[in-house]
Order: sequence, then C-alpha cells, then structure tokens
Amino acid sequence: MPDHTPSPAETPDLAARRAVMALCGAARAEELRDALAEVGTPGEPEDLRPPETGLVMTRGRIGGDGRPFNLGEATVTRAAVRLASGETGFAYHLGRDRAKARLAATLDALWQRPELRAPVEAALAPVAARRTAEREAEARRIAATRVNFFTMARGED
Repeated sequence: MPDHTPSPAETPDLAARRAVMALCGAARAEELRDALAEVGTPGEPEDLRPPETGLVMTRGRIGGDGRPFNLGEATVTRAAVRLASGETGFAYHLGRDRAKARLAATLDALWQRPELRAPVEAALAPVAARRTAEREAEARRIAATRVNFFTMARGED
C-alpha cells in the first residue's frame, strides 16, 4: 500500500480507504479495468457527477518547509458514481482520462461494501507491487549517483 501514516483522528476504515484510493490514483487504466473485471460489478453504476476535466492550482514550499507559493496548474479529471446498493465512490486523477476516473470511482464504491473490501484490495495488489518496484528502482538510480564528500587532514596544524 502507499506510504500514508494515518493521523490519530483517522479511523482504520478511513486510512484503508485512503490507501485504496491512492492505489487507484497510481494505477493505469488497464490495471483498473483488470481489477474491476476481477472483482465484478453488481450492475452499471449511476453517474452522480459525470467524469469532468478541469484545472487545480498546485502549491509548493521552498525547501519543503518555507512559505507556500502557487507553483502552477495541473489538469485533473474527477468522477462520482453510486452503486445500485447505495455506495458512493469518488476519484480524482491527474490528466484527462475520464474512463480511468470512472473506473477508480467504481472501485472506491465497491470497496465500501464490507464483503468486497478484500477482493478489491487483492485485485489492486499488482498495482501496489508495481509501484513498490518502481520506487525501489528509482532509489537504486539515485543511490548510484550519490557522492560522499569527506575532509582529509592535510597534516598542517
């Protein structure tokens, strides 16, 4: 699962849902289609908010802890669906892939059904494995370029 440490105010369910939504956000469209096919859909979900694309302002901080500033805009697609059983799912994705946002929202709604939580998490396990492998490969690339600086004593006191 993604690196997210729940705050004391978060319930275990909220933290777990957040982790699943993060996996859906990191997934490729074909991975979401495969996961949804594996879990199965109990009917076609209803669009509460049809997938739509817009812009959000991204913010940054100098040095990671300085004053915030507007970095620029990012394209985001969002979707909201409701299952026939009443569960509501939401998704936000960077980019313009409306089908991907709808698939992620459907998986979010399915995860909210207690009997489908484990199957949804199992179906998204390949996404988690891929993300872990990508992070490890990136860490290896970064470590290969690391330079260790040290001071040598010249013997002139």
